[in-house]
Amino acid sequence: MDQEKIRKGILTRLKTVRGHIQGIEKMIEEEKTCEDILLQVAAVKSSIDKIGSIIIEDHAKECLLQDDITTEEVDKILKTIIKFTK
Repeated sequence: MDQEKIRKGILTRLKTVRGHIQGIEKMIEEEKTCEDILLQVAAVKSSIDKIGSIIIEDHAKECLLQDDITTEEVDKILKTIIKFTK
């Protein structure tokens, strides 16, 4: 996928997350129910996970498709992916 399109998509998702977080702050100030607040927190977590997946996928493809990639570089990429998935 085009790098600029990926970047714009990530930024759009981050702005959405920012809006969700502001909404959560407002819900807490208004003393909304825990269930409602936790539902929004779950939405934020899901969005952040999706953003991370997009970044890691793009990074892995970009790095692993290099002709001169070393075993050490592959190991580093794999460690980054493993850290993210924990």
